[in-house]
Amino acid sequence: MPTDPLLTAHELECRRGRRRLFRNLAFGLGAGQMLQVSGRNGSGKSTLLRSLCGLTCPERGEVTWRGVPIRANRDTFNAELMYLGHAGALKDDLSAHENLLAALDVAGRACSAEATARVLDELGLAACAALPAKLLSQGQRRRAALARLWLSRDTPLWVLDEPFVALDADASAALRRLLAAHLENAGILVLTTHQEINVAPARTQHLRLDV
Repeated sequence: MPTDPLLTAHELECRRGRRRLFRNLAFGLGAGQMLQVSGRNGSGKSTLLRSLCGLTCPERGEVTWRGVPIRANRDTFNAELMYLGHAGALKDDLSAHENLLAALDVAGRACSAEATARVLDELGLAACAALPAKLLSQGQRRRAALARLWLSRDTPLWVLDEPFVALDADASAALRRLLAAHLENAGILVLTTHQEINVAPARTQHLRLDV
């Protein structure tokens, strides 16, 4: 059944230096829908995601949320957005537990230490939750960064840059289940990935960016 779009991109154009990454890019996503963005390295995938979050200003075009330009009502938009960049944004000197609490606090999503500990345990990080992030493996760092999704289930818009990078089979399966549940609960998902994830094919739009 068609659903009215909540997140809309209107004729977006972005450049990196003198090179145009994409132009005339337009789409709309309603409740329970996903946009899967693919393309070669350097094609503008991360730039597109940052533009959708208001972190990068497009050369032309506009992004709206619930019919309002995102730059016109940043507080409301940010309260309904969960953005995870490719790097994960972990502070090396903080533990996985401290990083998770700090990220949720910055996002205005208060959470108890007990709840964050349960999620880290679910993701197989209990034994290293107190270690500085700089001592974690790449896969552990990725799971620590993604943990905030498990505590942001009521946030309607998730924008994720390469969330499956460095995850093993078990962690990838857990993330797929979480993303599927987010869509089932009328959430909206935009993500970049180099792999086919088959979370909800009937609800998925595909967008390929080329250099």
